Amino acid sequence: MVNQLIETSLDFPSDAQIHRLRTYIKQSWKTLYRSHEHILEAARDSKLDHIPGTPWIVYISPQENQAEIEQALQKAVSESEWNQIELRVLPSEVDQIKEHGLLYLPHPYVVPGGRFNEMYGWDSYFIQLGLLRDGELELAKYMVEQLLYEIEHYGTILNANRTYMLSRSQPPILTPMVLALFQHTQDYEWLRQVLSVVERYYYYWTVPPHLNQATGLSRYFALGEGPAPEVLASEIDEEGKTHYDRVREYYCQFDVDAYDVNLYYDREQDILTDLFYKGDRSMRESGFDISNRFGPFSVDVIHYAPVCLNVLLYKMEQDIAQIYTLLDHADMAQQWHHRASDRHQRIDQFLWNEADGLYYDYNFQTNAQCRYEFATTFYPLWAGIASESQAAAVARSLEKFEAAGGLLTSTHVSGNQWDAPFGWAPLNLIAVQGLLSYGYKQDAERIAKKFVSMVAQEFEKTGTIVEKYDVCRCSANVSDEILFGYSSNEIGFGWTNATVLEFLHLLDKSNS
Repeated sequence: MVNQLIETSLDFPSDAQIHRLRTYIKQSWKTLYRSHEHILEAARDSKLDHIPGTPWIVYISPQENQAEIEQALQKAVSESEWNQIELRVLPSEVDQIKEHGLLYLPHPYVVPGGRFNEMYGWDSYFIQLGLLRDGELELAKYMVEQLLYEIEHYGTILNANRTYMLSRSQPPILTPMVLALFQHTQDYEWLRQVLSVVERYYYYWTVPPHLNQATGLSRYFALGEGPAPEVLASEIDEEGKTHYDRVREYYCQFDVDAYDVNLYYDREQDILTDLFYKGDRSMRESGFDISNRFGPFSVDVIHYAPVCLNVLLYKMEQDIAQIYTLLDHADMAQQWHHRASDRHQRIDQFLWNEADGLYYDYNFQTNAQCRYEFATTFYPLWAGIASESQAAAVARSLEKFEAAGGLLTSTHVSGNQWDAPFGWAPLNLIAVQGLLSYGYKQDAERIAKKFVSMVAQEFEKTGTIVEKYDVCRCSANVSDEILFGYSSNEIGFGWTNATVLEFLHLLDKSNS
């Protein structure tokens, strides 16, 4: 556990500091922007080994016209750049891919930043919020269009548009993006056209293997096998050890009580099992990467119905009902409301803990909640699923999570970046919006001020906005604290930019 109420009394940034922060964010959308003109830049991938002098591969969907795309790309780049690219048609089966590459997307998009030089699934929601807040309507529309294109051409919304991520998605947050865009465009015909694609994505999460039939709730479960290629190539420490090497060493040295370690580690052969890699990939599908939320390295995630995923699916069901209502299909809207109501009941049954006043993930293998305190407990407030008494109980738990720079991801220090003492923009945003929607205005404003103050303070020191922060020390210098996965703190950074803009808007509105 951590003493998370370490206060460093940060001053809220001055008007001049806020102006500098906003200017950086506005300019960073251009830095993080990728289009046909940037196809070579987008194709380059620092997360995989690349033989110098060989072309970067860009794959297109078999449904596309290769000649037309090739012609369009050639027109967009110089001859020198084009000669560094090889365009290929994506094989029909993922295991037929021998050399990994970028997956073509037809429109411009925004990448998160740093080593994440591709379009990510759930990052795109937060990025879209920032783009809309910054008046970048066309680019915000393209962010939605790209995800719909991925569903149609690559089977689902991808973890990111690289071939090694074809077998896993990310948290389903598509419908809030669709409705956020519709709020600006009021384009009913577009809404009608995208509905079937949205529903197709919903079913990706609500049939096996993502459906756990015993609870009727869903789980993260990546479809790929073996080590994640980007981990083997890029998550390497100074001694040349990969993340997986460090995991084996951990299993050798420490006892694990959270799950049956024999499922994931063969001690006699000193190797990680196939199921470990399935769990590792599924953890990455969750968007949260490594924490001890589902036991060490979250590898046991495949045996859980998580709060975050199921609340997002509840939100998706309610959103689809709203779309049908907007399109004057009351009967279909009612069907989706029934689905949401059923999920609501199951969330209360399996994920709500009345005694603790928190939402927990449910282990359907052991038939028990995992009482690991994690900031996803605020998701039900964001989605409007909590009752007034449940929201009040969760709000009282703020003291567990609140620190000098905002909210901690969890109340546990594990050496993993999705645990304490780290705080992440999306979880802070979801919690603040959830608290605000239930009337906890002072709490919401206080957390928003803390987060903005921390980001602004570090921006004044470094001139950058980054992926994650130590919210106890109010510092972006986090690498030495991270033991597993990648320890770098990436610069950009899409969802932090967006959260700052949303919080500044909230504070401007609330103080006016």
